[in-house]
Amino acid sequence: MSQFVDECGLHVKGGDGGAGSVSFRREAHVPRGGPDGGDGGSGGDVWLVADHNVASLLAFRDHPFRRGEDGTHGMGKKRHGRRGADIEVSVPEGTVIKDQAGKVLADLVHTGDRFLAAEGGIGGRGNAKFLSNRRRAPGFAEQGEIGEERWLRMELKLLADVALVGFPSVGKSTLISVISAARPKIADYPFTTLEPNLGVVRTDDGVEIVVADLPGLIEGAAEGKGLGRQFLRHVERARVLVVMVDLSPTAMHPPAEQKEILLRELADYDPILLTRPRIEVASRADLDDGTWEWDGERVAAVTGDGVPQLVGRMVQTVTDARQAMPEREAYVVHRLEGEGYKVVRDETGSGWDVVGREAIRAVRLSDLTNPEALDEAHRRLKSLGIDRALARAGVKPGDTVRIGKLEFDYEVE
Repeated sequence: MSQFVDECGLHVKGGDGGAGSVSFRREAHVPRGGPDGGDGGSGGDVWLVADHNVASLLAFRDHPFRRGEDGTHGMGKKRHGRRGADIEVSVPEGTVIKDQAGKVLADLVHTGDRFLAAEGGIGGRGNAKFLSNRRRAPGFAEQGEIGEERWLRMELKLLADVALVGFPSVGKSTLISVISAARPKIADYPFTTLEPNLGVVRTDDGVEIVVADLPGLIEGAAEGKGLGRQFLRHVERARVLVVMVDLSPTAMHPPAEQKEILLRELADYDPILLTRPRIEVASRADLDDGTWEWDGERVAAVTGDGVPQLVGRMVQTVTDARQAMPEREAYVVHRLEGEGYKVVRDETGSGWDVVGREAIRAVRLSDLTNPEALDEAHRRLKSLGIDRALARAGVKPGDTVRIGKLEFDYEVE
């Protein structure tokens, strides 16, 4: 079974907030003690964090659910609930986070980059927080907010300095096994490499570059033939492309035609790839019997002919590309923008729903049958402009409006 996974789904849920407490002081010689209900603790967040020690998305294949810890409830004597612990989920460098519709939410390129995948629910306030000159004995508190929950898609785009691009069995795996400590599966048949292999090349003067041996491309790969789009995804982040053509007499196309097909597939997938620094080399030169013409660079990984020269070119080209890259922050933090609220028709068409986290927060009170709690909910909704939004949406007097667990008949004041 393959141990490399570069695409998966992830179900994340923030921890639920704890409920606020409704409590009043009860002490000797204090006949009318005031409210002393404590606040609930907020739920923990779920963060996705890029980590260079993680190689693939294998950990999510069989266990695709991650959840933050719930906050605890508040108690009397103004004892506040404990906040739920955040959870940090390590993902490989180069992980792209998308929603179910395919929209990119975050791109975690380097170690330390992080994305707030699911925010924990806010803890409810205890009744002590609602004490005022007008309200001397509030008999209500807030419920804890439910944590955010969503399904995400994660795609890994390998981070490598050099990507080896070529047809199947062109000698990419043999080359990477010679120039690095990588030990890919090598055999004399197409599609030996079914997953990317990474190798680190170290020079005598201490320079290190990462080389990726990608599965072989075939004509039509950019349209998905032979899982081509999944393979091509790993080319996107490479600083340098090494396009390898086959000089052996068993090659299906002449080297010049191989090069043309490979460049066309790269352009069809993403035209920007053709602007990357590129090295073009003919491999398996030890099998060349004069069948094909090729005036460019040659290499024979089995015998070692041309390998030092190719490695030198790769190192120099990567060094130049690195120097041209702009400096970046230590890490990047991604958060989704707040969605606010909106007014929509319900499924039956007979009423209206106000959806959105802000609106639900405004009515998350413990007892909406309590006149004081209901008055507080109406005050919050008015301050958010819900009344104006309902009028703009075309809600008529007498229509049923639902906001969370609050349901009422709309009236114009």
